[in-house]
Amino acid sequence: MPLALLALAVGAFGIGTTEFVIMGLLPEVAADFGVTIPTAGLLVTGYALGVVLGAPLMTALGTRVSRKRMLMLLMGLFIAGNLLSALAPDFSVMLAGRVVASLAHGAFFGIGSVVAAELVSPEKKAGAIAMMFTGLTVANVVGVPLGTFIGQTAGWRATFFIVAGLGVLGLAGVAKLVPEMPKPQGVRLRHELAAFKNAQVLLAMAMTVLGFGGVFAAITYISPMMTEVAGFADSSVTWLLVLFGAGMVGGNLIGGRYADRRLMPLLYVTLTALALVLALFTVTAHHKVLAVVSIVLIGALGFATVPPLQKRVLDHAHGAPTLASAVNIGAFNLGNALAAWLGGMVIAAGMGLTAPNWVGAALAASALVLAFLSAALERRDKQAAAEATADDRVAQLVR
Repeated sequence: MPLALLALAVGAFGIGTTEFVIMGLLPEVAADFGVTIPTAGLLVTGYALGVVLGAPLMTALGTRVSRKRMLMLLMGLFIAGNLLSALAPDFSVMLAGRVVASLAHGAFFGIGSVVAAELVSPEKKAGAIAMMFTGLTVANVVGVPLGTFIGQTAGWRATFFIVAGLGVLGLAGVAKLVPEMPKPQGVRLRHELAAFKNAQVLLAMAMTVLGFGGVFAAITYISPMMTEVAGFADSSVTWLLVLFGAGMVGGNLIGGRYADRRLMPLLYVTLTALALVLALFTVTAHHKVLAVVSIVLIGALGFATVPPLQKRVLDHAHGAPTLASAVNIGAFNLGNALAAWLGGMVIAAGMGLTAPNWVGAALAASALVLAFLSAALERRDKQAAAEATADDRVAQLVR
């Protein structure tokens, strides 16, 4: 694998750390600014919405510059946002810093996916994409727990200064290792937008929303579920999330390896298994050992869908995949927000702390249905194309 993928992975590590580390630092931030925990939670919501909106916006603005230069500009924006958060004199400025940093998230992963795929031969595209996303998954195993520990001992501002430093490393890596990739000739914003007319692109994005949403329906409420249902101590939640992150790392690597060989069968298997594990989690959540196994499997199965779905978007966004790739990253965050909201609704309805797992299972099962629909449409289109080719040959013979 090219060294340029390492630079992309470092950037992804920093972005993944800043996205999730705030969840472990909400009490410290809330106390420092004198706001409630629910108000401090806006730092999570604001970031997620910034990713959803920033992915298409920043990618559209970047259509006039080379992909390498755009990646560098995005890392600069990421650094600025985290420095603003670290130096924030009040909560509103902190929130603004989170939004600024989030604007780089979707576009970096979207453009980075395209660059990673172009750095390798066609049969290794999914593996290259997975290598970049390894930075995001490792962030959940190393960056988030370490950042939380630093924030709780040295102050939350120290964490955001360190994350900004990671951004500087990512920027330097992109500048040094990523080769110049000129814009594709003749590709304009209208060509990028045309990709959304392709049903396969839209289906892949819908699978992203539903499939990964299924994961976050459960994981969003993992802390109360594990402490009040499984009986873990509050201090154990951090290590449970580390195990979840470890599952993500493994699933990402497996997804990247097999998506280049058998993409659709991989989706069938992972989405089916994910729906089953989430459904069973309503039972296994009551037993410590089984709960731990379930958490690892949810992380692995959920992230095993990321490389194949991202590759599927790239494959079907013919000639102009950058915007579609970035929007698909936003789709992950849309799925997270939707699943968290639905999970909260079933808990509020008095269905219990394990009820979000049923929501997650239903979302994953819906993504599986879309996968079969996508494959059926693809077979139909291929058959129609074959018949049209045969008709043309007959017509030529008649002439």
